[in-house]
Amino acid sequence: MEAAMGLMRRMPPRQSETTLSALLSLLPHHSSDLLSQVDLPLQVLCDVENGKEFILCEYNRDADSYRSPWSNKYHPPLEDAPYPSSKLRKLEIEANDIFSIYRDQYYEGGISSVYMWEDENEGFVACFLIKKDGSKGGQGRRGYLEEGAWDAIHVIEVGPEEEGTTRYCLTSTVMLSLTTNDESSGTFSLSGSLRRQMNMDLPVADGHLCNMGKMIEEMEGKLRNSLDQVYFGKTREMVCTLRPPAEVAQMRLPES
Repeated sequence: MEAAMGLMRRMPPRQSETTLSALLSLLPHHSSDLLSQVDLPLQVLCDVENGKEFILCEYNRDADSYRSPWSNKYHPPLEDAPYPSSKLRKLEIEANDIFSIYRDQYYEGGISSVYMWEDENEGFVACFLIKKDGSKGGQGRRGYLEEGAWDAIHVIEVGPEEEGTTRYCLTSTVMLSLTTNDESSGTFSLSGSLRRQMNMDLPVADGHLCNMGKMIEEMEGKLRNSLDQVYFGKTREMVCTLRPPAEVAQMRLPES
């Protein structure tokens, strides 16, 4: 199982579904662990009743149906399906509205969904999802990328309140893939993923959404910086080493 998870971490996100399918056939006795621990690129479905798209994931799925955060209905319809309590559903609706504003400000478009459900420890769990298609034919406003996708998954476990504070456990995963194809840069493909965790004890007086929003904003900043340093920084270093810019190539050491 450890080797399988190591392999999944090293595979490009665009090939994760094929890799997972192969691992499931090789390790059928670990299928439940693989499906619960492996994050795949997010898929989207349209809620016809509201005319809005929502993101599909393991956290809003029951059998082969997915619950929409907009209408709170399963697509396709499902009998005896689980739903959040009325109190938690109210918080879920508010979170979706606020997170849509956050997505527009930081991502210049894209699709977001928030799902919440009760856990066994008298608390609840919230899942914040963002999918941005940055390709020319998608939601990319600048038109630089031939293909591009950003998938962010933030799962926050909210513990019970104790003396006015609550413990928040955040697990965040970001999957990035991009491809350029133009005369200046040629064909270039880059993809990767990162997963990080954060635990904080925060006062409940500020509100759960405020606390969770601050944690997600801080975590996404750290993830973007890590991606810039690990993927773009190393790639830039390699390209400049193999193909130095013209002004560097013209520099020559004096002959001894």
